[in-house]
Amino acid sequence: MNQAEICARLPHAGRMCLLASLVKWDNDSIVCLADSHRDADNPLRVDGRLHAVAGVEYAAQAMALHGNLLAGPDAPATRGYLASVRDLKLAVEDLSMLRDDLNITARRLSGDANGFIYEFEIHAGAGAGPALSGRLVATLFAAQESA
Repeated sequence: MNQAEICARLPHAGRMCLLASLVKWDNDSIVCLADSHRDADNPLRVDGRLHAVAGVEYAAQAMALHGNLLAGPDAPATRGYLASVRDLKLAVEDLSMLRDDLNITARRLSGDANGFIYEFEIHAGAGAGPALSGRLVATLFAAQESA
């Protein structure tokens, strides 16, 4: 799946759709690649830097894409919000300094119609340890609106 196909499945528009491609996915996990961390006009940059905390947004987009893929081929992009970030570990300060593509892996720990919990790791380069990792909880708007 290329970036245009990914963006059609996410509620993000334009430059805020950060993922470049889908590598693989199954019922429990997803792996995506991103190269937008090197873009000088990345919308998450501040003063020319892309703080590693911005990696949480990359992971959240991979999670959202996984949820959409699990919902089926004609499922609309579901809107939600990131409810919590836990166990965030940052091994780098600035993602824009990483020369290799970001390899984003997200594993679903639980989920239902109201939201989901994933753990994630983001690596840059073969054999490198995670640049960041953590656990994310998302809540879906559609579930709230129908309640």
